[in-house]
Amino acid sequence: MAESPRCPPSRGGDLGRRQWLLAAVAASWHGQGMAASAPLLTRRIPSSGEALPVIGLGSWITFNVGNDVAAVAGCTEVVRAFFEAGGRMIDSSPMYGSSQPTIGQALAKLKPTGLPAGLFSAEKVWVGDAARGPAQMEASRAFWGVPRFDLMQVHNLLAWQGHLPQLLAMKAEGRLRYVGISTSEGRRHAELEQIMRTQRIDFVQLSLNLLDREAEQRLLPLAQERGIAVIVNRPFRQGALLEALRRHRLPGWAAEIDCDSWAQVALKFVVSHPAVTCAIPATSQVVHLRQNMRAGQGRMPDAALRARIAADLAAL
Repeated sequence: MAESPRCPPSRGGDLGRRQWLLAAVAASWHGQGMAASAPLLTRRIPSSGEALPVIGLGSWITFNVGNDVAAVAGCTEVVRAFFEAGGRMIDSSPMYGSSQPTIGQALAKLKPTGLPAGLFSAEKVWVGDAARGPAQMEASRAFWGVPRFDLMQVHNLLAWQGHLPQLLAMKAEGRLRYVGISTSEGRRHAELEQIMRTQRIDFVQLSLNLLDREAEQRLLPLAQERGIAVIVNRPFRQGALLEALRRHRLPGWAAEIDCDSWAQVALKFVVSHPAVTCAIPATSQVVHLRQNMRAGQGRMPDAALRARIAADLAAL
């Protein structure tokens, strides 16, 4: 799963983030200039060498808008802004309610304009009976309106023993480009570690943020050792992290890594880890999307600054 503060403007977390953003726009000289000129940092997928921007787009909660015409249109504008900023990876799941058709409607709307250029479609299979996996994946593909998915992941390890051989066979037949496994909220790390050690997967998706760092101990080093790309979900702890941080002023070191908001600090902390390929924050607000994308630009914290950031956050 991936997340951001929820979008209705009446909620405290969203207002807090907007206040930070307005202050940044008023005080910062690099916001639009950097977005216009600096390229997004990319990382290579170990199994292929293909480069991906380090900031992707999640759809958990934020794109689950049903048939609300205005909300679907708003999500389309988020997708438009995402590709205009150089984004590529969009991630979803059958678990995410109406997020899949919302993505499909956005892609169909943008196609006549020449977008999305370079879409990297990341989906999941999520059904307890592996025999039903192919039908579910085909339904997901129809929702998106793509000829095939770039990445298919077994969502939250559900029935992975049955799904994974199917996905590997689909990859061998050219019906998928990459195969992965996902988990969230720190669940089932021991089993995930065993899968990473024994199975031929291209990607693993897991949770990592300034507060939840268990993956740094074993899973991220193992991903580097085994040549597995890493997608990070919940970089904002579904908004709770930013809600807590907004009560504090940005430290002086934020300017050293070209950050004018806590959201950018949180994302840069995640994507600066050498094992991480891409983080997938989710939002239904264009202003937040653009802010998130700027976290993929400019200077990144090195190991020493990452340690200082973690220490300073622990002391707050």
